[in-house]
Amino acid sequence: MNKAIYIATSEQNSGKSIITLGLMSMLIGKTAKVGYFRPIIEDFEEGGFDNHIETVIGHFGLDIPFEDAFAITKSKLIKKKNKGKIGEVLDLIIEKYKKLEERFDFVLVEGTSFTGEGTVIELDMNVLIAKNLGIPTIIVGSGVGKTLEELIDSLYLVYDSFKIKEVEVLAVIANKVKPENIELVTTGLKKSLPESVLVNSIPLISNLNNPTIQEIVNKLDAKVLFGSAYLNNQTGNFSVGAMQLCNYLLHLKENSLVITPGDRADIILGALQANESVNYPTISGILLTGNILPEVSILKLIEGLSPIVPIFAVEEGTYYITNKIGSIKSKIYANNKQKIETSINTFEKYVDLDNLAQKLITFEAEGMTPKMFQYNLVKRARKHRKHIVLPEGNDERIIIAASRLLTMDVVDISIIGNKKQIESKVAELGLPFDFSKIKIINPIESEHYDDYVNTYYELRKAKNVTIGMAKDLMEDVSYFGTMMVYKGHADGMVSGAAHTTQHTILPALQFIKTKPNSSVVSSIFFMCLEDRVSVFGDCAINPNPTAEQLAEIAISSADSSLAFGIEPKIAMLSYSSGSSGKGDEVDKVRTATEIVRKKRPDLKIEGPIQYDAAVDMEVGKSKMPDSEVAGQASVLIFPDLNTGNNTYKAVQRETGALAIGPMLQGLNKPVNDLSRGCTVDDIINTVVITAIQAQGL
Repeated sequence: MNKAIYIATSEQNSGKSIITLGLMSMLIGKTAKVGYFRPIIEDFEEGGFDNHIETVIGHFGLDIPFEDAFAITKSKLIKKKNKGKIGEVLDLIIEKYKKLEERFDFVLVEGTSFTGEGTVIELDMNVLIAKNLGIPTIIVGSGVGKTLEELIDSLYLVYDSFKIKEVEVLAVIANKVKPENIELVTTGLKKSLPESVLVNSIPLISNLNNPTIQEIVNKLDAKVLFGSAYLNNQTGNFSVGAMQLCNYLLHLKENSLVITPGDRADIILGALQANESVNYPTISGILLTGNILPEVSILKLIEGLSPIVPIFAVEEGTYYITNKIGSIKSKIYANNKQKIETSINTFEKYVDLDNLAQKLITFEAEGMTPKMFQYNLVKRARKHRKHIVLPEGNDERIIIAASRLLTMDVVDISIIGNKKQIESKVAELGLPFDFSKIKIINPIESEHYDDYVNTYYELRKAKNVTIGMAKDLMEDVSYFGTMMVYKGHADGMVSGAAHTTQHTILPALQFIKTKPNSSVVSSIFFMCLEDRVSVFGDCAINPNPTAEQLAEIAISSADSSLAFGIEPKIAMLSYSSGSSGKGDEVDKVRTATEIVRKKRPDLKIEGPIQYDAAVDMEVGKSKMPDSEVAGQASVLIFPDLNTGNNTYKAVQRETGALAIGPMLQGLNKPVNDLSRGCTVDDIINTVVITAIQAQGL
């Protein structure tokens, strides 16, 4: 049974990180527990970390201490080799890998990067390691600076090096290929390699290939004068401001880094003005050379401008610095979410995931882990893209979430709010934000405003609503956003970051209304615990449901659970387990359980049952030995809002569980409520589940 994959290359700057990040994202969605291991890493300063390891562990939240994620540094490997002790190195690598293999269902192993000392032995070492670990390989090569023949020959040479040692090669990926040559390269490789080898080509992505301002600052040991909040700005190219301003402006390109001596106030101020002008491209930053700072009056002028791109200074001259910048090779860092998400999206777009997964995963892991659950959510939402409206455009968290959702490329978004204020906030925060891909709506300026007013009036005139009242209500963002969903101008709505639950849900109850087979709107949270995902309901809507309502909440929650890939085993919670307990509250739960059994005999359900008996196998079997739910419940239904709300918050705070929701059930169209204390991640997760609901769950 295959439990790992080895990513190998034969050259530096192959873009191996894209493959690692993309594979890790895919594996987490397919496999319960995924580990990460680098047998050999570059040397790092005492107290520091290896960037590859830090990025992967940090972004995916892997439970692996840094020291367990690698075996040996490059310098120590060379010393061992020079002493004829490669066998000891292999023993160490195998020992550390096996410890991870025991802990995880699948391990992604990343080979060396071919930088620094010892590159001549690296290919042989990668082959040797993969052979001794007994795991198959994916080979990655770069198309930069190669003809088609050279690229194919270089990749075949690496393939042959592994096959000679009887290491199975599952896939060969040509990376950093010119977009117009993708098909040509793929076809050429398929002709050279056996049919059993999966072949894919990935184009050169400039955002991934060029360094950020932060990387340049680090490499040059530069002093940041202004704009430290925007150091993650991506450079597109760089140009030297040595000519007159009127001529230099003609050389500006999108995301240019402006390089100029510090006494060229005309170039500095001109570049800043060009950045603000709609007639010129955006610049990524300004680098001042020659150990010269602008005069105090110029610095004061710059300080008063907003927003300011990064402006930083170095001691060296322009010629030296320009050459040094040209040699900087971009890396992906843990704090650069945009680059990581772009890498994952690029991998998913250009690699045949289904065939690769079939080759990689030859076993089925039981259960649904949080990482698998979240991966599958995004994948499902992206598969049938939906349009979600966010009515609280004045909230900073909503704007940040929208920016990240744009990068994830998972849903279409409309934001209700003032466009100028949103543009100002985006600039202030330094967010990547493509306004051409997001519709920003001011209700009273909308072309649909009058239609929405008349529609609401017709729907509610029997409730004594007048046209004047309808006009006032349609200026309210919650009412306007809900009407967008009702009229089919959006597929779902997410609100509540700045409004109460009642403010969010009341419009939906008034005119979206409940499904024909539902008499009650309820909610669930997806509780992402350490090793499983449980469904908690109802923790947000119904204060004290009747037995009939409780039964309907249980059925709705079970259907939602199944729709999101979690097998429903329903626990109807109470302070008593089985038939021993007495009292109105226990009787209500008992009655609700019987109603569910009559309506839905296909569902596995137990109740009344205590929380510990529902989730702890040992306790469950001791209290209810014949139950098929006790000890393994996945859907937990609380008897009232007080119990449910407090329990989900207690579990969340004490265990560090991620609570996704609440997701509302029973409405004709999806409207979901956020907590006013929600985080950006909460908003993103809720938007994704709303999009999936809109697909027809």
